[in-house]
Amino acid sequence: MNPRALLLDSFKAAVAAADPLQIVPPHLPPPPKGRTLVIGAGKAAAAMAMAVEHHWPASAPLEGTVITRYGHGLPTSRI
Repeated sequence: MNPRALLLDSFKAAVAAADPLQIVPPHLPPPPKGRTLVIGAGKAAAAMAMAVEHHWPASAPLEGTVITRYGHGLPTSRI
């Protein structure tokens, strides 16, 4: 493997390791009885909220608000 390919593969692995869709789910608690409120702020807040929403059971109430920098927003339906 040439140095350029090695660096590119290393970069791709580092970016994949920081993906909220991979990192957040193992840290989510089981849904409680009643509703769950998600509050977040920061550049990664939208991506983490999307990960929570994606992995949260559809039958469990979920709502909340996140604030992020302009241009960093992502579509969600419950948060």
